[in-house]
Amino acid sequence: MFTKDVYNASVPEMSDVGTFVVQVTATDADDPTYGNSAKVVYSILQGQPYFSVESESGIIKTALLNMDRENREQYQVVIQAKDMGGQMGGLSGTTTVNITLTDVNDNPPRFPQSTYQFKTPESAPPESPIGRIKANDADVGENAEIEYSITEGDASDMFGVITDKDTQEGIITVKKALDFEKKKLYTLKVEATNTHVDPRFLYLGPFKDSTTVRILVEDVDEPPVFSRPAYILEVKEDVPTNSIIGTVTAQDPDVAKYPVKYSVDRHTDMDRVFNINSGNGSIFTSKPLDRETSLWHNITVIAAEINNPKQSSRVPVFIKVLDVNDNAPEFAIFYETFVCENAKAEQLIQTLSAVDKDDSFSGHQFSFSLAPEATSGSNFTIQDNRDNTAGIFTRKNRYNRHEMSTYLLPVVISDSDYPIQSSTETVTIRVCACDHRGKMQSCNAEALIHPTGLSTGALIAILLCIIILLVTVMLFAALKRQRKKEPLIISKEDIRDNIVSYNDEGGGEEDTQAFDIGTLRNPEAIEDNKLRRDIVPEALFMPRRTPGVQDNTDVRDFINQRLKENDTDPTTPPYDSLATYAYEGNGSVAESLSSLESVTTDGDQDYDYLSDWGPRFKKLADMYGSVDSDKDS
Repeated sequence: MFTKDVYNASVPEMSDVGTFVVQVTATDADDPTYGNSAKVVYSILQGQPYFSVESESGIIKTALLNMDRENREQYQVVIQAKDMGGQMGGLSGTTTVNITLTDVNDNPPRFPQSTYQFKTPESAPPESPIGRIKANDADVGENAEIEYSITEGDASDMFGVITDKDTQEGIITVKKALDFEKKKLYTLKVEATNTHVDPRFLYLGPFKDSTTVRILVEDVDEPPVFSRPAYILEVKEDVPTNSIIGTVTAQDPDVAKYPVKYSVDRHTDMDRVFNINSGNGSIFTSKPLDRETSLWHNITVIAAEINNPKQSSRVPVFIKVLDVNDNAPEFAIFYETFVCENAKAEQLIQTLSAVDKDDSFSGHQFSFSLAPEATSGSNFTIQDNRDNTAGIFTRKNRYNRHEMSTYLLPVVISDSDYPIQSSTETVTIRVCACDHRGKMQSCNAEALIHPTGLSTGALIAILLCIIILLVTVMLFAALKRQRKKEPLIISKEDIRDNIVSYNDEGGGEEDTQAFDIGTLRNPEAIEDNKLRRDIVPEALFMPRRTPGVQDNTDVRDFINQRLKENDTDPTTPPYDSLATYAYEGNGSVAESLSSLESVTTDGDQDYDYLSDWGPRFKKLADMYGSVDSDKDS
């Protein structure tokens, strides 16, 4: 019995004859001391002539030279073990051995094509792929890994090749910008090499191969190209308007050489200080320039093909404005000084300095002098220090502020550049009272020393007062909102007469359309024979009992609700007043008083009691009494 039913083993391809593969083992349960019953002998039943087995040890070895994995990779070998030393009558058992040939690098890479050809547009950016090539290698795993490289070619610096580790392909890429107008065809030699070479098989030849790659560059409509990447122009600030200050040039790089149109990007020249000739690219001024306002102007010029305006390019243009002596010097600050009343002649009271907006390559040189109109009779003199400063000196002894409190001294300042510019500035000199040390005590220029206005402490105090006042007003308003309503009459003794004016004029006794107040009376009061309180009949009488009318709950509830509200409201007067309910019910207790409807019921009514109501109801008594008399007759 073999220790395994199936053995699995491997051996490198191209191995020498007799290379160990695997050892199989069989055991016999018989007594090994009894003759040859347990003596096992191995033999091969299947797998020749590729493999062999040693009869006594069970070691399987290669038996054929240069077995190639690429031709056949799997082998199945059947081994027999027989006891009795392999003699007739012995018992046997078999096992299967699966043998795999492992790969070695015995095959070099080979290109299937001797020449490859690719096309790419000239606008292809750097590092963009152009095409793929692949060398075939019959090996597997690391033995099939390939490295690609460009070994020869007229533009090996223009292209590159990288290896795709997943597919073992060579990817041709662009390294530099292409130009169809300069070169249309490139030829390269690309080599594929195994990265893991087995020295045992170098005799088979070099483990590399090469192929030729031709790259055709296709023409693309390109935008115009400027002659420079940037332009720097200079112009004097006093140049007349519409003067040409420089020219930019751009050309269509394509074979067609389409004409180019120029324009200024107005986003870079919002004030439209410059313009450009659309045909020849000459830049000229459209507004006056001022170096003191803007020293540099940075604009962008656009060049576009006339036939295809979408094809355009841009270039920056830096314009420097050169200085011209067009500004006169002036005082650095506003000068307002003072002179003491007890001043002595030739005494320095102020030092002047000047500035100039213009540039001077050799440095500014200013000169100071009194204006011609102030030269004669002036109480002060100007001394130029020749270092761009000047001093004001007194010309006499003593000044009187009551006679002349302020002097206005005109000073002429000139520069030394061409053309010479000059200006007249005024120095204000006030006469002040001073002590014996020359310290000013009082003069019209006190505002210079004691500036008017409120101090910081006073402003803070005023601000605090305003804040306190605002807080007080807010607290008062909050307390007023929280205060409860007080009754209109606080004291019981505060009872005053009130006049209630109804302003309602009726139509007299004949007005049958007027509203009857009886509608609002409680029907129960009528049933209880209560007399009316609004009038007093001359003679007492017992009113006729009218048929009971159904209680109107809507009117009663409405009146009771309003009555309760008026009784419990503390803000209403405690004296009699008119309360208007303004409610229209669904019927009247007195029903209709119209004489038109009474015709049908005259026979059932007795109006004799009208004569008992007094003279106010005499007219009604006569009307209904006459009717009765007519019936009797």
